[in-house]
Amino acid sequence: MSPFVAGIIGIVLLFLLFASGMPIGFVMALVGWLGYVYLGSLDAGFHILGLTFFAGGASYTLSVIPLFVLMGQFAAQSGMSREIYYAVERWLGHRRGGLAMATIGACAGFAAISGSSVATAATMGTVALPEMKKYKYGQSLATGTVAAGGTLGILIPPSATFVFYAILTEQSVGKLFIAGILPGIVLALLFMLTIYLQVRIKPEVAPRGQQVVLKEKLIALKGVWSMLVLFLVVMGGIYTGIFTPTEAAGIGAFGAFIFSVGKRKITRKNFVGALRMTAQTTAWIFIIVISAHIFGYFLAVTRIPSELADFMLELAVSKYVILAAVVFLYTILGMFLEGFSILVLTVPIIHPLMVSLGFDPIWFGVMIVIMMEMSLITPPVGVNVFVIKGVAKDVPMYTIFRGIWPFWIAMLVCLVILTIFPEIALFLPDTMKF
Repeated sequence: MSPFVAGIIGIVLLFLLFASGMPIGFVMALVGWLGYVYLGSLDAGFHILGLTFFAGGASYTLSVIPLFVLMGQFAAQSGMSREIYYAVERWLGHRRGGLAMATIGACAGFAAISGSSVATAATMGTVALPEMKKYKYGQSLATGTVAAGGTLGILIPPSATFVFYAILTEQSVGKLFIAGILPGIVLALLFMLTIYLQVRIKPEVAPRGQQVVLKEKLIALKGVWSMLVLFLVVMGGIYTGIFTPTEAAGIGAFGAFIFSVGKRKITRKNFVGALRMTAQTTAWIFIIVISAHIFGYFLAVTRIPSELADFMLELAVSKYVILAAVVFLYTILGMFLEGFSILVLTVPIIHPLMVSLGFDPIWFGVMIVIMMEMSLITPPVGVNVFVIKGVAKDVPMYTIFRGIWPFWIAMLVCLVILTIFPEIALFLPDTMKF
């Protein structure tokens, strides 16, 4: 059997094992190792196994993940999410649809210190949904807003998904973080525009909130200073080269802990809980990363990525047609798999193709993350939708899915804008000196 055919069989086996309910990390490690042994030898397979587990566990780049996860845990416990939402609500709540727009703004703010879409959706859901219910917002608009706003957690840095992409493609974590800032702002504004258009068409789904005086608005801003300090120190340090991403993550985690202590929000119980959750999340991500590398070795031997790249280059079509096909592929995969699964399955194959077509790898990393955001709200899997369902237990699932479609379209529009104007993602990274 040729290596190419063995690779195709391996990919088919991968999907079959996924369908059986086996965890993604174990599936990739098993299929990748068996394929490598088949095409090489048992000794080579054991060598790759030992090398990959050691290199993954000792990776300096990966050390950024537990620190940023811990930062997000401490930030959530300090009550920053509620303070951010309150501040934005004071400024926008009096407008029709203002509470929903405030939710998007608060999600963007919390994403800047969280790094997780699920955490952002769950945290902001508990804060924003009761308020929108109080003012009799339509259930679809309210739940769809929080589900979509939560996806900003993996686009606005820090982001575990950017770290994951950087490791799989050997790109700079710092540049990817900085590249996500402006697209994150653009997408948040597109979400707000989506809300504005919805309430223009159906004013009854978003009544006006309470008008407040300027003094109250200014007082509310004091609740966002801790978030701004953390974001500016962490991202500013990375941008200027003062800190490496790992050093910035350590400083961010320590800063979030100090803010929690200063606000008297930290207790022995939730401190231990934050450490436990960080350990669990880190272990899960490390297993996936290590397994992805094992599977990547197998794919490299099969030459599927290079063969696919050569085939695409020989086609007499525009590279943007191929890009559109990639977006369509990710849309289909997003219907059945969650984001990390899609990332580890496709990036080793798709990334070389995109680079060979002349697309910037940093820019494509941003595009990949937005496509991962789309998968987070795409039915029937839509992880963020299930998170919101857990918060809003009285809202039917179909109601939440109905509410996410306008935001899904906004993400597609964002992809088009970044394709036409790639400088939005590349401007800040190109000005970095490190």
